Amino acid sequence: MKKLIALIGVLSLTISCNDDSLTDMNTDTKNPSEVPADALLGNAEKNLFDQMTSTNVNINVFRLFAQHWTETTYLDESRYDILQRNIPDRQWQVLYRDVLKDLQEAKVIANRIETVTAKEEKIKKNKIAIIEVLETYAYSVLVDTFGNIPYTESLDPQNFPSPKYDGAVDVYKDLFVKIDDAIANLDSDFASFGSADFVYSGDVAKWKKFANSVKLRMAITVADEPSLNPAAKFKEAFTAGVFSSSSDNATIQYKATQPNTNPLYEDLVSSGRYDFVAANTLVDKMNTLSDPRRPNYFIPIDGVFVGGPYAQGGDFENYSSAGDPASDGGPVTKLLDPTLEGILMNYTEVSFYLAEGVERGFISGSAASYYNQAITASILYWGGTQLEATTYLLQPNVAYATATGTWKQKIGEQAWIGLYNRGFEAWTSFRRLDFPKLVAPSNAASAAENKVPARFTYPVGEQTLNNSNYSAAATAVGGDKLSTKLFWDKF
Repeated sequence: MKKLIALIGVLSLTISCNDDSLTDMNTDTKNPSEVPADALLGNAEKNLFDQMTSTNVNINVFRLFAQHWTETTYLDESRYDILQRNIPDRQWQVLYRDVLKDLQEAKVIANRIETVTAKEEKIKKNKIAIIEVLETYAYSVLVDTFGNIPYTESLDPQNFPSPKYDGAVDVYKDLFVKIDDAIANLDSDFASFGSADFVYSGDVAKWKKFANSVKLRMAITVADEPSLNPAAKFKEAFTAGVFSSSSDNATIQYKATQPNTNPLYEDLVSSGRYDFVAANTLVDKMNTLSDPRRPNYFIPIDGVFVGGPYAQGGDFENYSSAGDPASDGGPVTKLLDPTLEGILMNYTEVSFYLAEGVERGFISGSAASYYNQAITASILYWGGTQLEATTYLLQPNVAYATATGTWKQKIGEQAWIGLYNRGFEAWTSFRRLDFPKLVAPSNAASAAENKVPARFTYPVGEQTLNNSNYSAAATAVGGDKLSTKLFWDKF
């Protein structure tokens, strides 16, 4: 919280003097007393994307939880031991301190902007609405990671370090209100943050599509919780306009040089680490389907794609991976490109939600069409061709009409493949739909209770500094365990 305290101190500085010239002399132009809202927005965006993109085992282990990757040497995280490195603490701290706190301060500053014309007022409203869209996204990730979380008291310094926890359903209920307000205030006829916005460069029409898509995602996440009226929320978002092509994707463009490279480059190349290989769980499934994305996901071994046995360790050289991290010109996939974009949401993800929405009766249409749309978008994004997508979809074990199982299995298994490199979303899709049928390794940490984790346990720091509220929250969610299902994970 040092950053939070320091920032509050900076933003609370005031200078009082009756002599204007003396005031000017006492103003340090190189160290302004108030950080601009634009800078705070950009910082929050960068921190949010970094957290969701990284594969550093101290930061983000969701690719492992989704069993897309496994580890070769240090196996704790593949075995669901997330306490050795205080991984829940990192997710909590980054989202609250480095994302939500910056967004809160940006909104305070934006609200203080004095407007004279109607145009200036519209631009101000657009800025505040964009901030609120990102706040909604970040809070929804926290709920979907932990369950009950601090919300109404979370960012008030007077409550530090002991904010109360709000019920997860109540948080979601308020987030729907927040996102609706933001959508209503976004006016694409006017500007916003311009180039200070690293996601859409201030394009308000793009932000409105993203906001509707976030609402759609929230509605499908809580689809089995009738108290939140997910069907109506889903239809409202769809009608208002969600992603309609990959050009709508919510991304951030990383740079070729550090510290602004894609975090994967730092984790897999600059570090020189040989920690991660493809998990056999994913590779075996893709091999069975002759999936055309394999050479774009992984490097073959002697012409064959070989997954490492999940959570069992092994020699890096024996298994397919994103590529040789050494700087010797060895083979790599696009994942090792330092400029690879980070993604918060994409067209593939939204299309799978639409297929599911049709099956649930939330909207009319063809689930098969949206399913095909999602898979095609994924194949094209990873460098495949339209012909490869068409051929893949014609296979009886892929085609929507003939693939094995219920709609949950068909959508769940293909979404899991299509959400590669987006570990949190792939893990959440598995938790919601229960497909594919992932199995915990036999050597999983005892805390996992022989199950693939359904949530993160609360941070150790909360148990220490906020024990009373932590204990109440742990009881309310059904026990602070990896196996405790969140309120929306009913089956």
